[in-house]
Amino acid sequence: MKAWAEVFPHVNGRSRKPRAQATMIIDRCMGLTNMADLLELTGDFADHWKLSFGTSALLGEDILRRKIKLARDNDLLVYPGGTLAEYAILKGVYPEYIARACQLGFNGVEISDGTIHLPAENRRDAIRFALDAGLTVVSEVGKKDPREQPSAAKLAQLALADFEVGSSWVIIEARESGKGVGIYSKEGDVHEDDVNTIVAALNGHLERLIWEAPLKNQQEYFILRFGPDVGLGNIQPNDLLATEALRAGLRFETLRPVVERMEQEEPRTLAERISHMLHHKVPEA
Repeated sequence: MKAWAEVFPHVNGRSRKPRAQATMIIDRCMGLTNMADLLELTGDFADHWKLSFGTSALLGEDILRRKIKLARDNDLLVYPGGTLAEYAILKGVYPEYIARACQLGFNGVEISDGTIHLPAENRRDAIRFALDAGLTVVSEVGKKDPREQPSAAKLAQLALADFEVGSSWVIIEARESGKGVGIYSKEGDVHEDDVNTIVAALNGHLERLIWEAPLKNQQEYFILRFGPDVGLGNIQPNDLLATEALRAGLRFETLRPVVERMEQEEPRTLAERISHMLHHKVPEA
C-alpha cells in the first residue's frame, strides 16, 4: 500500500501492471546496487528496461545475467538496444545473436534500422525470427541521423507493418537527446502535425505505441494529450519517479490544467470547499 493511500486513494491514475501502455527505461550504465535500489523504490512504475544501444555487449556475462534477472524479478520486459541487433545483422550473426539473447535470459528484443538500411522483407524476417525464438519483439521506427528523417506518414506506415507481422510494441525514435530527430524540432519541441499523422494512421494500435520522450516538456505534451497511461520511452532511471508524478498530476505541469478547469467550472464550490476544509480540526493520528 502506498504511504499516502488513506489520504489520496486515487493518487495514481495509471493502470496496474502488467499493462499495455508502457514506461520504457533506458539504462546506459547502471550498476546492480543502484538498479536494485531504484526498482525497490519505483519498480511499480516501470514496464520495459532497455540496455541502451550496444552496451550489453561490453558487460561480463555474470553481471549481465544478474541485471536481466533483477529486471525480470520486477516484472519488466528487458531487452538490448536495437543498435546491437543492427550490428548483428551487419556482421551476419543475427541468428546467433537471437540465440544468445535467449540463453542470457532476455525476454525481449528490439528490432530497428536506425543506422543500417534494412529492406522491408528483411525487417519482417528479423521480427518473425525473434518471435519464433520465443522473444517478445519491440520494434523501433525512425532514423538516428537528423539528415535522414522519414516523414511522419512513413513512420506510421513502418509501425503498422511491424504491428501486423507481430511486434508487441513499436517505439517512435527520438534518441536520448529528444532533439532534431523524429517528431521533435532541434529545440526538442513536438511537431504536433507529425503526431496527428501518426495517430490517425495507427488509431487501433495507440496503446502499444511508445513515444520516446526524454525531455519533460515532451512527457507533459503526451500525458496531457493522451492521458496518464500513454506509452513513454527513453526515460532516464533517475527520472522515473518524476515522470510518474507527471502522470499522476502531482507536478505543476499536469496539475495546473486540473486547477484551471475546476476554477472555470465551479469557482464558488471550490472556494467554499477550501474554506470548509480549513475550518476543520486536524484528525488525531
